[in-house]
Amino acid sequence: MTYVRMTSRSRRESHRASTPLELFFDLCFVVAVAQAGRQLVHALAEDHVGAGITGYLFVFFGVWWAWMNFTWFASAYDVDDVPYRIATLVQIAGVLIYSAGIPRAFNDNDWTICVLGYVVMRLALTVQWLRAAAGEEGPARRTALTYAIGLLVCQAGWVALLMAPEHSRRWLFMILVLVELLIPAVAERSYQTHWHPHHIAERYGLFTIIVLGETIAASTVAVQSAIDEHEALGELLPIAAGGLLLVFASWWIYFAVPAHDRLRGNREAIPWGYGHYVIFASAAAIGAGLEVAVEHAIGKAHVSALAANLAVCVPAALFLAFVWLLHSRHFKRGTAQQLVLPLTALAILACAWTGAQAVLWAGLVASAAVAVGVTLADRERSGA
Repeated sequence: MTYVRMTSRSRRESHRASTPLELFFDLCFVVAVAQAGRQLVHALAEDHVGAGITGYLFVFFGVWWAWMNFTWFASAYDVDDVPYRIATLVQIAGVLIYSAGIPRAFNDNDWTICVLGYVVMRLALTVQWLRAAAGEEGPARRTALTYAIGLLVCQAGWVALLMAPEHSRRWLFMILVLVELLIPAVAERSYQTHWHPHHIAERYGLFTIIVLGETIAASTVAVQSAIDEHEALGELLPIAAGGLLLVFASWWIYFAVPAHDRLRGNREAIPWGYGHYVIFASAAAIGAGLEVAVEHAIGKAHVSALAANLAVCVPAALFLAFVWLLHSRHFKRGTAQQLVLPLTALAILACAWTGAQAVLWAGLVASAAVAVGVTLADRERSGA
């Protein structure tokens, strides 16, 4: 369609699924995720742990928040006409600009290119919200206008950040993050946009697959390059096997329960959506950790064996803990089922102290958690 009036879609719309444009949008975010992961690998391998983790969390926030803003807007207002498609493609261009600036932001605290990409993304989204306001009336119109104004105010803050003294930027960054997170709560205090529960759950699931896929790609490239340069199969195969088991188990555990059943309103959806920052960031960080473990095994990383093991085990444990916290625990019955994921997260952390086989042990523990979870669920269904 060339042009249609932008009005809210129905939450009860049947067979709502991700569109090809949304899938294309997600695919372009792989570039940004890969850039953030690559910078994390370099920082951890050089034993710049504090700066590496801080930089990674900061740049990943921009990736996650831009994706999340688009996803929830699209769930409520996707009309798939020509102006909507053009605005989305402009946002994709902003993502690619942001990705190009990640190395400078990460290593030199130079956010100029990242903020430029962010401006492109956010101005396009602001136009979308203004268009929604033009098509709505009453409370829905006020909500759309509040979103548009909030985006402009925050974007002015990000531009002003570039002119702030370098030593104060990280603190000002945190303030701007807080303001960004408050916009949805303020905008929807009297009217909730009509996002679609099944659609949102599917969109988050697809992005989880993307970041887990990036983890597989990163670890595969690292192991392959190491094999080509070094005949260290004895050290590398356990890392490769353990990493693969971790990713497989993470996928299984995330999709074990129907997340959309919990998304009845903003009271449940906002904490769930925000909490996925940790899920997405930790899933992508598993791949970075595997690269660090490989570099340590072949003598390229300037870190201890324990630090290399923790680079894998910490994000894996965080992933499992937050999957349980956000939705798995709401579907578990009985103490045994409730304890599987928390205890697994602790056990994976403990694997970091098992030496050269730590990644393999972590993968085996995660796989055992899947087996135990499936067995307990089968017993409950059968009434045993």
